[in-house]
Amino acid sequence: LTNPNPILRYGLPNPNPNTNLLKYLHRLDCTKCLHSVRIRYNSCSELERISLSAVDALKILCLSKVLDFHHPHQLKDGLEGFSLDLPEHAETLEQILVDCRDTLKYGVSTGHPRFFNQLSSGLDVIGVAGEWLTSTANTNMFTYEVSPVFILMEEVLLKKMQSIVGWSEDEGDGIFCPGGTISNLYSILVARYRVCPEVKTKGMGALPPLALFTSEHSHYSVKKSAAVLGLGSESVMVVTCDERGKMIPAELESSILAAKSKGLLPFYVNATAGTTVYGAFDPLAAIADICHTHRLWMHVDAAWGGGLLMSDRHRRKLQGIERACSVTWNPHKMMCVPLQCSVILVKKPGLLQECNKLGAEYLFQTDKPYDVNYDTGDKSIQCGRHVDVFKLWLMWKAKGSDGFGSQVNKCLENAEYLYDQLKRNSDFQLVFKHKPEHSNVCFWYIPPSLRALQPGPDRDRRLHEVAPQIKGRMMEKGSVLIGYQPFGDKVNFFRCVFSNPATQPEDIDFLLNEIITLGADL
Repeated sequence: LTNPNPILRYGLPNPNPNTNLLKYLHRLDCTKCLHSVRIRYNSCSELERISLSAVDALKILCLSKVLDFHHPHQLKDGLEGFSLDLPEHAETLEQILVDCRDTLKYGVSTGHPRFFNQLSSGLDVIGVAGEWLTSTANTNMFTYEVSPVFILMEEVLLKKMQSIVGWSEDEGDGIFCPGGTISNLYSILVARYRVCPEVKTKGMGALPPLALFTSEHSHYSVKKSAAVLGLGSESVMVVTCDERGKMIPAELESSILAAKSKGLLPFYVNATAGTTVYGAFDPLAAIADICHTHRLWMHVDAAWGGGLLMSDRHRRKLQGIERACSVTWNPHKMMCVPLQCSVILVKKPGLLQECNKLGAEYLFQTDKPYDVNYDTGDKSIQCGRHVDVFKLWLMWKAKGSDGFGSQVNKCLENAEYLYDQLKRNSDFQLVFKHKPEHSNVCFWYIPPSLRALQPGPDRDRRLHEVAPQIKGRMMEKGSVLIGYQPFGDKVNFFRCVFSNPATQPEDIDFLLNEIITLGADL
């Protein structure tokens, strides 16, 4: 994003100026990654400098499908020579290659600029190269002796991210995890250990009944983690939010006092920086004040919103995150790193190790010929741990911090563009009137048959059926993909999220036109 040469930005060999771009990418065997090329060109003049034929190539890309949908029974029964069945005898190389092509053909092109369905999307060529090299190395992240370079890369990345959060040089620890849910689980695990270290040896029976707090808009992983850790989902106190989806600090204070009055021991508060549906940011500074008063562990789930810390324009939305005891941050979302790439950052050094260490002698010998502090495996609840660091490290090298910031800015600009289009179009209705804080935009499509109906149960019932029917038609056609859900008392609505910087305004226009086309007769 910062390199003046659009090809070199993504690390591809520089083509001859007269090269046809589509043939060039085919020659590089990037046929599945073609859509990611769109981010590389910022103007027609830039395209012309490479090759005029590139314009036609990009037009072709816009016409390809996001998915070629088939029902489970169709894929299980086999399609056009593609079979999921496992053979007794080896198949030919030709068949293996066909199986590879068909696997991509019948999957979903999450790198497509019209894939708006999930928080993780896009396809970064450097990240893909990093994933390939990681698989080639085929090593484990538990000891320095088998993973020396990757262990040091993890240390460098964690220190960099802790610095961006706002912690001092002598603060901070962390580990890369298999997703934000596990990162959030680590935060509760460590917070519980801090308040009751005997839980490690004696279990939950040695503890008083505990209480933890999270907003009604927070990720379900908080309740799931409480269940997994033996706290029970009922130990999670759900705090009321305002209409924008932000936790109300006064409600948090009341919930803490109510829990204490019931004989519970409050120990942990989860604040969300970028909620899954609305993209809301809890008031972190106010929550930090309450946690300080009651001596509670403050965790910030910034799995979705952490990427905004890379943007000078948007990082203010996470003001107060530096006061957190722990932070979840998923670079595989807003930073467009290939799945999976998630970290748990813990402010107090050594606490992860104390909480999880068991010192297996066949792995973590203390008399090795190097500094065994670099054997990080005992910080983890896993033994084997996948290398998730290299692709992020390589992308950071290729883009720099500024490049990630520009990428985030582009995604939020797309959200503002969609918001502005929806406000102008009477076919749609925004779920809430506020300008988006993140790249989430929530809205209803109102078919002509419902526009004359007065608000009420009958209209709500019929409107509730609109988004699922359009989504079904959308999947069958395969032209675009967007998510929907109900929330609280609100009937099904579309949620569009932007994390792919390849998406352009014309893709957003296409989305709205497609929804109108597919839903006009409902």
